[in-house]
Amino acid sequence: MTRVEPADFREFFGSIPTAVAVVTTVDSNGRPQGFTCNAFAAVSPQPPLLLVCVDGRSRSLPSLLSWRAFVLHLLADDGEETARVFASRAVDKFVGLPWFPSEVVREVPVLDRGVLAYAECTLDRVVEAGDHHVLIGHMEAVHLHPRRPVLYQQGTFRSWDGTAEKTVQA
Repeated sequence: MTRVEPADFREFFGSIPTAVAVVTTVDSNGRPQGFTCNAFAAVSPQPPLLLVCVDGRSRSLPSLLSWRAFVLHLLADDGEETARVFASRAVDKFVGLPWFPSEVVREVPVLDRGVLAYAECTLDRVVEAGDHHVLIGHMEAVHLHPRRPVLYQQGTFRSWDGTAEKTVQA
């Protein structure tokens, strides 16, 4: 048995297509913050909880922990450029991007383009796990705009046409 190195970990999880999200929040000076994320999941329908994994070195983490509210945006197939911008080290990722302040979760930015759904969340709890923090968010509101999602696999953005090559029956 060999030790799992960080590159092995990334290659393992990168081998499967995942949905792509952008998480937004506000810093202590009221400025919008955000980052691209593909480590998120449903936790519980009652109460409605989701989780987001955030690198402990993320510049957005202190804002998430202090503001205690965020919006998880699931990106549509025209959201690839938004994903790239929020994955960058740019200081102001919101320049030229349409957004509006949430009326539900403390004026957190809600992206207004390239989104198929978003959940407005308050921070329920935080768990430190390795070099990441797992944020559990209480979903205060959800908004759906049925469209095709953008997916990410092996370092490449892909779109999904909604069909399967083969049907598996139980």
